[in-house]
Amino acid sequence: MDNLAVLSVVALAPIAVIGFLLVGLRWPAKYAMPIGFAVVVAIAAFVWGVEPVVIAASGIEGLILAVGLLYIVFGALLLLGTLAGSGALATIRASFTDISTDRRVQAVIIGWLFGSFIEGASGFGTPAAVVAPLLLALGFPAMAAVMVGLVIQSTPVTFGAVGTPVLVGVTDGLSGSPAVEDRASLLGLPLPDYIATIALDAAIIHALIGTLVPLFLACLLTGFFGPDDRPRLRRFADGLGIWKFALFAAVSMTVPYVLVAALLGPEFPALIGGLVGLAVVVAAARRGLFLPRTPWDFAPRERWQPGWMGAVKPDADVAERTMHPLRAWAPYLLVAVLLVLTRTIDPLTEFLTGLSLDFDAILGTGIDESLQPFYLPGFVLIVASVSAYALHRMNRAQIAAAWTVAGRQIAGTAVALLFALPLVRVFINSGENGSGYESMPLTLADGAAAAVGDAWPVLAPWIGALGAFVAGSNTVSNLMFSLFQFSTAEQIGVAPETVVAGQAVGGAAGNMITVHNVVAASATVGLLGREGETIRKTIIPMVYYCLFAGALTFVLTSGIGVNLGTIMLVVLLAAVAAVIYRLQSGRPARTG
Repeated sequence: MDNLAVLSVVALAPIAVIGFLLVGLRWPAKYAMPIGFAVVVAIAAFVWGVEPVVIAASGIEGLILAVGLLYIVFGALLLLGTLAGSGALATIRASFTDISTDRRVQAVIIGWLFGSFIEGASGFGTPAAVVAPLLLALGFPAMAAVMVGLVIQSTPVTFGAVGTPVLVGVTDGLSGSPAVEDRASLLGLPLPDYIATIALDAAIIHALIGTLVPLFLACLLTGFFGPDDRPRLRRFADGLGIWKFALFAAVSMTVPYVLVAALLGPEFPALIGGLVGLAVVVAAARRGLFLPRTPWDFAPRERWQPGWMGAVKPDADVAERTMHPLRAWAPYLLVAVLLVLTRTIDPLTEFLTGLSLDFDAILGTGIDESLQPFYLPGFVLIVASVSAYALHRMNRAQIAAAWTVAGRQIAGTAVALLFALPLVRVFINSGENGSGYESMPLTLADGAAAAVGDAWPVLAPWIGALGAFVAGSNTVSNLMFSLFQFSTAEQIGVAPETVVAGQAVGGAAGNMITVHNVVAASATVGLLGREGETIRKTIIPMVYYCLFAGALTFVLTSGIGVNLGTIMLVVLLAAVAAVIYRLQSGRPARTG
C-alpha cells in the first residue's frame, strides 16, 4: 500500500476513533483510550509492519511516562487535600475574594496570569493540575475549573518549562540537518541565534492571538456555566462585561512576554510575562482599576447541573481556620520558587536530573526512557505539601486524611493514562517498521502537505496541534514535525523559520485538548469520566487559535496583499467583530 492518501487516512484512524468516542459519544477516557490503543496496535502491526517487540517496548515506554504523569497529578491532589485540611484554602479563598468577588476576574488572574507563570516554570500539564483545584477551592464548578486550566494551556506553552518546547523540541527537531545550517548561515546567524529567531516569531504570533484569550475565557465561563434562567446568548455576552480588565490582563502578560523573547531568548517569556502580569494586574485590581461595575457569580450550587460537579468537594472539607495570608499561600509560593530554582540553576538541575531511573534498550530495542523522580513537578508538589505540616501546624489525623484522599482519587485516573501514553508511543514509534513507511504522524503530515501545496503555512499550526493532541506535549510535537515543517517551507519557497514558529504555536494550542492533559486536570477535581464534555468546550478556543495562527503565519511569510493569509485574517477579524456585536446586542444592560 503505497498510496499516500490512503496511508494518511489509515494513520488518522486511531485519532478519529478516540475523537469520536470521547467527543461524539461522550465516552469516559477510561473506556475510549483502551479501544484507541487496540486500534493503533492493530494498524502498527498489520499495516506498518512494526514488530511485536517494538510495539511491546513502546507500550512499556508509555507506561513509564504514565507513571511520571500520575506522580504529578498525585502531588497536585495531595497539596489540595493538605491545604483544605489545614484551613489554608479558606484563607486563600478569602484573599481572592478581597481582590474581586467577580468569578471572571478570578479566572483571569488565577488561570491566565498565575497559570502562565507556573507554565513558564514547569510546563508538562502542571498549570492545569495546579489551577483547577485552586479554582475549585474558590467555589468554581469542577468542570469550569478544568476548562479554565486547559484554555490557558495555549499562549505560554511554547515557552513552558523554561523554554523546553523550543530549546529541546525545535532545536533537537532541527539538529543535524545541513539545510538548517545552510539557512542559518545564509542569514548570518549561529544556530542558537537562529533558534531564537524562531522563538521570537512564535512569541509575536502568540501575543497577537493571546490578546483575546482572557476575554474568550470569560465568555466561555459565563456562557457554559451561567444561570439557566438566562438565554444562552446572553450568558455568553456576560463575559464581555470584563473586556477592559481582560484586555489589560492580556497586554500585561504579552508585552513583557514578547520583550523577553526578543532580549533574553526562549527560556523566560512565559515565566517573566506571567509574573510581571500577575504583579501589575493584582495591584491594579486592588485599586479597582478596569474592574466591571457589576460582579458576576455562578448560580447557587443547588441550581448547578449535575455534570458540572466532581467527586472532590473541598467546600465540605475545608477547615475554617484563619491564618495570615502569607502563611496560607506559602506552599504555593514554595512550589513556584522551587520550580524556578530547579530549572534555572544549572548545577541543581544537573544533580536532580542525574538522579534518574533509566530504562535503556527496552526489550532489546532502540527505545529508551527514564524517570527523574526528584526533578518532576510531582516531587515539588509533595515537598510543598510536607512543608505545610509544620507551617500550618497540622496534626496526624489531618495529614493521614490528605494522603488517603489523594491516593483514592489518583486510582480513578490511572486506567485512562495507562492506555493513553502507550497509545501515543506506539503511534510515534511506528517509524521503526518493516514496510519502509514513515511513522504515522509524519505520514499524516506528508499527506496534508501534498494536499494543500503553497497554502501550507495556513495548515502548519494544525499539524503542530495534531502532534500535541496525540503526544500530549508541545515539545514532542516540535520534535516530530519541526524538520518536516522546515523542509516543506523550503520546497514552496517561504521563510522556513516562520513556518516552524507556526508549528510551535499550533503545538501549544493543541495542549488545550490533549487527552492526557484533560484527564490529569479532571482528576485533580474528581471529574473523571466527562473528558469528552470538557474537550467539546476547549476545542472552541483551540480552533480559534489555530485559524488565526495559520493566517498570521501565511501573512508573515508572504506579506499583506491579495493572498490567502490576508483574506483569512480579514475574514476572521470580521467574524470576531460580528460575534462580539451579536453578543453585545443580546445583552439587556451594561455590566462593565
